Amino acid sequence: MNFKIWAAGCIISFFLLGISLAFISTSDRTASVSGTDDLYEEILAKKKDYEKKSENAAVDRVWKKTPGIKGKSVDVAASYKKMKKEGKFDPDLIVYKTVNPKVSLKDLPPSPIYRGHPDKDMVSFLINVSWGEEYIPEMIKTLTKYNVKATFFIDGAFAKQHKELVQMIQEEGHTIGSHGYLHKDMAAMSEQEASENLKQANDILFALTNEKVQWFAPPSGSFNNSTVQAADQLGMETILWTVDTIDWKQPTQEVLIERVMGKLHNGATILMHPTQVTADSLPALIERIKKDYRIGPLPVLLSEDR
Repeated sequence: MNFKIWAAGCIISFFLLGISLAFISTSDRTASVSGTDDLYEEILAKKKDYEKKSENAAVDRVWKKTPGIKGKSVDVAASYKKMKKEGKFDPDLIVYKTVNPKVSLKDLPPSPIYRGHPDKDMVSFLINVSWGEEYIPEMIKTLTKYNVKATFFIDGAFAKQHKELVQMIQEEGHTIGSHGYLHKDMAAMSEQEASENLKQANDILFALTNEKVQWFAPPSGSFNNSTVQAADQLGMETILWTVDTIDWKQPTQEVLIERVMGKLHNGATILMHPTQVTADSLPALIERIKKDYRIGPLPVLLSEDR
């Protein structure tokens, strides 16, 4: 036989064998998750009950800049593979795929932020600091005891005078934001004046923490569009609140706690200050909140994770 003809025949035979094996392999994989399997069909039928759509970040008419939230879809093939061992549908064995939003906070124009996503069962403590240094150690001790991380918005002048407190807050793992410099009325400033004020505070905070300031809470909640623009140009988000303890008026512990609990909601931001009544109320307040919500630092509250 001609060698070339024999060699060509061998090549063709191997090629056809490869196709056959590939076909068999593909057929086996298809059969393992085919629509003829009752369990597979059950997962297909029920998957919509367990899936959640992602939502984009958006600028709400009332609540302004609002973070998006990730969705989750059921990985039918992977779920089937896990449940097949048990031989029945089990929600605890569902395998999910994460669905990311297409629009994030960073994609939105400058705007203040009041809350986290309304589907997120988490709240966050915002502690504005420009006085009350005598109450901060006790508050930090309580937060540490209950494993709660808060966000401290610290006035630059205060930080300059109480460096050890700023470093204590950072060492305990809390987020540090800016409260401006000298508790000025930001709404009365031009964009340039606001920028200079924020830079002055940021320089001090960075020198103490070696971390870039990403969050800014206007003193007394007073701001205008120029304030928000100035913060944005410095890479900061402007943060307000949805629940106010009004602790600076020195209410009773009962009034402060009920004031918070009566207005609590998913994604809530809870404003407080270092005062005696806040320090005294914090343990009971944390215990009450934790019955229905998780308490997380602002960056976690505003993240897209569920």
